[in-house]
Amino acid sequence: MSDFGMSSDDFEQMYQEVILDASKNPHGKEQFALDVTSESSATAETGVQANHEYCTPGESHQFNPTCGDQVTVHVEVSDSEPRRIERLVWDGSGCSISTASLSMMVDLVDGKTVEEAMQLESAFQQLMQSRGAGLDDADEKEALGDAVVFQGVSKYPMRIKCALLGWAGLKDSLAKALAAS
Repeated sequence: MSDFGMSSDDFEQMYQEVILDASKNPHGKEQFALDVTSESSATAETGVQANHEYCTPGESHQFNPTCGDQVTVHVEVSDSEPRRIERLVWDGSGCSISTASLSMMVDLVDGKTVEEAMQLESAFQQLMQSRGAGLDDADEKEALGDAVVFQGVSKYPMRIKCALLGWAGLKDSLAKALAAS
């Protein structure tokens, strides 16, 4: 039995259903990013990656060359303390794992303080480094909500980058937004 009181087969089924649903109905996805697939900004050898001069403050472009996932994360933070995420959106394309992870990330951190968002990012990083073991801290499990299903992804090292792509974009875009204000 897993620590969720389910058999590992039941957990795998839930994992697949939650990830597929989140990838088919992604939250926070808006078409806003520069089209970086044009010939002027793409190269055949390295794949597609936007130059950072195309990113605005609070925006980060991430690219996973392993599977071709690419995403631009845009975040706006409040000016008052504690700094709070007022808007979090993303644009891009990727596999079901990266898309589902981005969708769940938006649900988890939009409206949170920057500190709370970084705590969630850290907990998700730990989950992805668990190699399928999950998290020991019950509070972190609860804070991650449905995103705990990514525990199953953490068993597959090649897929971890997919799940972490949007979170890396969040961390980078938050740093840029805070530096610009």
